Amino acid sequence: MPMHIANDPADLFRHVSAEKAAFYRCIMDVFAAAKRQYRLQLRPDEVLAEARWPNGPPRIEDVNTALTQLTEWGNLESHPDTARVASLSDFYRARFLYRLSQGGEAVESALAVFVQTLQRRAELQTVALEDIASRLQALQALAEATEPDAAKIHETLRDLVRVFESLAENAQAFMAGVARSIELQQAEAGVVANYKKRLIDYLERFMGDLVRRSDTIARLILALEPGIDALLGQVAERESRDAAPGGARDQVEARKDYLQAWRERWKGLRGWFLSTGHEPPQAELLRARARSAIPQLLAAIAALNERRSGRSDRSADFRMLAGWFAACADNGEAHRLARAAFALNPARHFSLNANADAELPAGTSWADAAPLKIHPRLREYGEAAPRGPLPRVRDRAEERAFLALQLAEESLQVEAARKRLATSRPARLSDLGELDIHAFGLFLGLLGEALSEQAGPDTPVERQTGDGLLHIHLKPLAPDSRATINTPHGVFAGRDHLITITPLQDGR
Repeated sequence: MPMHIANDPADLFRHVSAEKAAFYRCIMDVFAAAKRQYRLQLRPDEVLAEARWPNGPPRIEDVNTALTQLTEWGNLESHPDTARVASLSDFYRARFLYRLSQGGEAVESALAVFVQTLQRRAELQTVALEDIASRLQALQALAEATEPDAAKIHETLRDLVRVFESLAENAQAFMAGVARSIELQQAEAGVVANYKKRLIDYLERFMGDLVRRSDTIARLILALEPGIDALLGQVAERESRDAAPGGARDQVEARKDYLQAWRERWKGLRGWFLSTGHEPPQAELLRARARSAIPQLLAAIAALNERRSGRSDRSADFRMLAGWFAACADNGEAHRLARAAFALNPARHFSLNANADAELPAGTSWADAAPLKIHPRLREYGEAAPRGPLPRVRDRAEERAFLALQLAEESLQVEAARKRLATSRPARLSDLGELDIHAFGLFLGLLGEALSEQAGPDTPVERQTGDGLLHIHLKPLAPDSRATINTPHGVFAGRDHLITITPLQDGR
């Protein structure tokens, strides 16, 4: 019979904080490795030989004592070892085989996940976006089949959920840790500059992929919406076949539970790439968070540069101000300096009572002015009149609908301007003709992004826009060339350039 002493489940973790915690962990690591190797049980001498002892191998008696203690705590189970009995005295001598108990396996799994979580470096997985799109395409092909294959649909949905959960989990962990990664105030200037370039390039590449692929994924999700419930029902039906008999629920209830779980997973995937109500999609929030990380990094670098340049701090400013006060010729000059430094001005402009002298100069001292009658309630509660009932909550549905309509109209105008300029063909600025307000605003933004990367006035430049939607190639023409663009606000003129604006689309 196996020897296992059942105790409080908290005893399973006692070996982690015990006096010989390192010794116990060496033993438990051996049993965890044996389980991964499909070995059922170990003898004490095998534990002694296979463990990685930090201070050299201990005595076999110490190993036996530790194994007995771990069995009492519930981490191990022991069985009499009769395989090596050669005599009657060997039979009566206590010999045991040890293996992980059920609680011990749970503890080892929990510790492994704990260490893995601490050591994991979260990433923004652009490859996962491509995998999600390919899984959705495969799911759409299966849904359009004459006879849908439930097994393949189930497999595709499992892969889709696994990839999506990994993407969401890593993205959340990465953006939560960006603030900690940006704490570079104590680093050297060279390390900060190198890290800044790598992080900004990393974020820009991910944001570009996110913008390009989110639209494709959203279209695929919308195309699957009409028949997705039927597909999820087939998957739930297939999973419910394995419901164990004799449980608290029958196969029908199991199917309902599985179907509800799959609907929640699909709702989470949909909410990541499509807006729900008035909430933007999670992908858009992630993109905004990634963009905000770049100014945070630049602010950290600016703080480092200010400290290296020896910028004065608050105490130095106050010492300088104290010197200015000491150099004042009289109290009047000191008062004027105090008002300028601390924005302290007379408060006689507050109409606390109707009988106050309206002609009283603002520079009059409180001691020389007539007294003001202040309501006792103002002294007790800080307000002159009791508060009335709180205003009722207004229904903003009409205002939100109006703003949504305005946003849709502006989006259409911006999209029309983008189609007007992003032709993928080279064009001279002088040939653009007249531009409306939206097209001209987009043109100025693109021109500013391109010129910010230009090394010199005669150097061609190309770059991808910050939102990852367009690619710009700008080539200066002859220095004496001239381009004129008419706009509703006036005429834009300057040196002529050859510009090529190419929309970046998700190639499938």
